[in-house]
This record gives sequence, C-alpha cells and structure tokens, in this order.
Amino acid sequence: MVNILVIVVSVLIIMIILLIAYIIFFQLQLRNINRQLNKRLTEYTRQPITLELNNKDLNALAVNINKCLKAEETLRLESIREEKRFKELIANISHDLRTPLTAIKGYQQLLGKGILSKDQQQKLQIAQKHADELGTLINHFFEYSYLINAEPVLNRERINLTNLVAECLAVSIPLLEENNLEVHYEETSPLFVFADREMIIRIIQNLMRNCVEHSDSPIEVRLIAEKNVVISFSNFVKSPSEIDVNKLFDRFYTTDKARNKNTGLGLSIIKLLAEQMGGSASASLQDRLLEIKIELPHYK
Repeated sequence: MVNILVIVVSVLIIMIILLIAYIIFFQLQLRNINRQLNKRLTEYTRQPITLELNNKDLNALAVNINKCLKAEETLRLESIREEKRFKELIANISHDLRTPLTAIKGYQQLLGKGILSKDQQQKLQIAQKHADELGTLINHFFEYSYLINAEPVLNRERINLTNLVAECLAVSIPLLEENNLEVHYEETSPLFVFADREMIIRIIQNLMRNCVEHSDSPIEVRLIAEKNVVISFSNFVKSPSEIDVNKLFDRFYTTDKARNKNTGLGLSIIKLLAEQMGGSASASLQDRLLEIKIELPHYK
C-alpha cells in the first residue's frame, strides 16, 4: 500500500513539474510573440510571427495575427499609392488651370484698353475680380502640390524674427486697410531663429490672409520666447461655432462651405512649411478668440 502511494505521489509530482514546465514554456511563447510584435513596431520589419511550440491554440493565434498584419500592410501600401495619386492629381489640376486663366486675364487686359461704356467697365471689373480670386485659389493649389511633391530645399540662416515679422506686417497694411482691420504688434527684444527666410514670409502672409478672412476684431501679433520661438496670431472670429480647431490645418477644410471662396489650403501650407523647418503649428479657440501659434527653432 505504501509503495502504491509513493508511486502515485511520484507520478503526481512528475505531472506537476511537467505542467509547470509547459506553463513556463507557454508564457515564454507569449513573450516571444509580444517581442516580435514590438520589433515590427519599432524597427518597421515585415517578418511574420513565428512560434517554437506546437500548440493548436497558439498556432491559430499566430495565424490570425499574421493575417491581420498582412491586411494592415496591404491597406498601408494602398493608402500610400492613393496619396501619391492624389498628389499627382493636385499638381495636374493646378497646372492645367493656370494656362487658361492666364489667357482669360490677357483678354481682360485687352478689353480694358478699348473704349467701353460705364456699364461694360463695371462688368469687366467684376470679371477681373473673380479671375483674381480664381488665381489665388489656383496659386494655393500650385503651392501645396509643390510642397508635398518636391523635396524641400531650405536656406537656413540666423534670422531676426522680431524685425522680419514687423516688415511683413508693414507690407500687409494696404490689405488691412482695405478690410477695415487693425494689427497690434507687441514688439519684443530681438528674437532669433534658425530657419528659411522665404518660408517664414510665406507663413506670415498666409496667416494675415486667414485673419483678414475670418477676423472680427483687431489682429494681435506676438512673439513668445519659450524653448523655441513662437509666433502668435490671435483675433476674435465671426462664426466660432463653425470652426473645428482639430481640423483647422487639414487640407481643404473650410468653415463655411456654402460661402467660403478659399480652398482650405492656406493653413495646411503653413503647417507644412513650419514642419519642414523643424517647427510646428497649433490652434486654440476660447469663446470667440482664435489663436494660431507657429513654433520655430530658437537660435540663441
């Protein structure tokens, strides 16, 4: 009887040891799966998940994980191809529209040199105004397509941002006066950035156009010295309920699709330019006050 009990206990001990070994090996396999998944995320490899243990459930799990990974990779590649097709479409549209518009403006100029009645002159002026608006939209398309397709060539230099912003605002005075707007610029001690001068000018110009279109108050412009240098444009907006700050920098996002005459690319271009210089763009809306911040690398 004692011998039988010893045998039973011995068998149970062996079974427990085997079970513990199996559980440990099972856990090691789960850790191995997790390690392989983490490697795919951090090293961007496309290697499928493999197992060392022949377990039906674990094998089924690995097969399903690999199917999901393959489906995700297929979607990613299709998204890249679709993005490329979209960029080419934008570039082609902007190019195709510029040629007939140039011809339209040329004929308008020829008509303006002729003898026209007062009514005809008014109609020609209206046509010229719409042609100019169309030209602005096409230029946005052209600029955006260039930025997303071409490798950025930056002419980085040490720039006195305090002076450059003041110069750009001075150039914008006629546009502000035409729209009965004022700009208040809080001048600071010289702040320097390491960036591309032409890109900064384009950013400020686009910010001014955005403010003119949506502003319902004087425009406040500030430079803030933080870890980097921040250009802040703030103003009260006409229709705050129509603005989604989370989508403000999305391409083709417009606040009022029924009346808006812009492409929604102005702020997208600002974001692209800022990021190409190693900076960023952000926006916040509190009550009716919209603030757009452009952060650029500080040069001390």
